[in-house]
Amino acid sequence: MSRITLDVEVCHGKPCVRHMRWPVEVVLDLVGSGMTMDEIIADHPELEREDIVACLHYARLLLSGESVRHVA
Repeated sequence: MSRITLDVEVCHGKPCVRHMRWPVEVVLDLVGSGMTMDEIIADHPELEREDIVACLHYARLLLSGESVRHVA
């Protein structure tokens, strides 16, 4: 979860990948569109497989109602 960051200076405070301008919701949209992890990484080499997995884990935590307070 250390890969998911919240910073009011980046993307209006939305959860993002490693302080980059990659909101979790955009990564989830790519996955939801049917792209594989390899396709996403090929198109966006600044992302890593662990980033995509962290986005999926973050979404699962939100849906489960578990705390995500430990996100930086």
